[in-house]
Amino acid sequence: PQPFPLDPTPIHVPDHVLDDLRARLARTRPPLDEGNEDWSYGVPEGYLSELLAYWRDGYDWRAAEAAINGHEHYQARVAGVPLHFLRQPGVGPDPIPLILTHGWPWTFWHWSKVIGPLADPAAYGADPADAFDVIVPSLPGFGFPGPLTGFPDVNFWKVADLWHTLMTQTLGYRKYAAGGCDIGGIVTSQLGHKYAEELYGIHIGSGLPLDFFTGPRAWDFAQNRPLSADQSADVQARIIEQDHRSASHLAVHMLDGATLAHGLSDSPAGLLAWLLERWNAWSDNGGDLESVFTKDDLLTHATIYWANNSIATSLRYYANANRYPWMPAHDRKPVVEAPVGLTFVAYENPPGIHSAEERVRAFKNGPRADWFNHVNVTAHDHGGHFIPWENPQAWVADLRRTFRGRRG
Repeated sequence: PQPFPLDPTPIHVPDHVLDDLRARLARTRPPLDEGNEDWSYGVPEGYLSELLAYWRDGYDWRAAEAAINGHEHYQARVAGVPLHFLRQPGVGPDPIPLILTHGWPWTFWHWSKVIGPLADPAAYGADPADAFDVIVPSLPGFGFPGPLTGFPDVNFWKVADLWHTLMTQTLGYRKYAAGGCDIGGIVTSQLGHKYAEELYGIHIGSGLPLDFFTGPRAWDFAQNRPLSADQSADVQARIIEQDHRSASHLAVHMLDGATLAHGLSDSPAGLLAWLLERWNAWSDNGGDLESVFTKDDLLTHATIYWANNSIATSLRYYANANRYPWMPAHDRKPVVEAPVGLTFVAYENPPGIHSAEERVRAFKNGPRADWFNHVNVTAHDHGGHFIPWENPQAWVADLRRTFRGRRG
């Protein structure tokens, strides 16, 4: 194998940042929050205060940092933008490079459960021919290497260009594979649209079209879908439930992200509450958040956001996807020409879809299928929005299947 072109740079949060965090946590002023034990008004003060106390007095960032540094970390400047990424070299007869892109409110560490199995399948009882050189970057402005400056118009399709330069020029890969979820899913779809000839294929965790954030009301998660008398009660209930999960976050991030960021950058309690609402609402946790994310997990992800003061630029992706609309690089069909694998989960089924089989059928027969050169569509009963964290075995199996026979 070729020597890797960069020197490792382990991640490190300075002591003074952790000291300041503990001092701020000690000065938290909680709101009055009566009658909210069931989360129906949002994140309850009772649960949050317990988590904040643990963040202050029990949680060990240095232990998390050591675990994260069990992988190689690198920093590079691409088109003037400072980037951080984790790398796990592939172990097998012919590993191919794979870049995995996270979303919001994810961090690069949400991929941590799939990195080992993808890089070294034999160590997990699988076929070494399925090995990948795994590259896991932080979206610029989402964490390491620090606050993003000089890139106020950052959005998903501009990041796709950075990723392509990183993979083909900085790292020198002739061809590569890509995977992603949430914002990372549309970054990855853009790679499969614009750079199809230089990709083995892509694997994504949602089938969002690349123009999802364009249009005059991009913050309307329901996509102008009204409630009507001819819908069944369960369809109406599902539309309301999905709006409840996503409408506030989408609208605020699209319209008032900078306003929100003043509070979240200043208060770790505020930051944690905003992240926690989504981690709870979007994960398939059966009413027990800590069955999916332990307290330590929650605080590791939150500390990555906090330590780098990155919440403001992470929110900026939403408004900029609309303010700087996606423009196609070509007019061919399908829009995403690279071979595409998709992993769906029943927790995110659209209204009226009640099983994994129905989800696959609905996608293949629906309007979004035509966007993709789809070669491998799977749905699973278990797992929520954070698929590679919640159901890593399914994600790994699906992704491997997408690239079998496509490594030539």
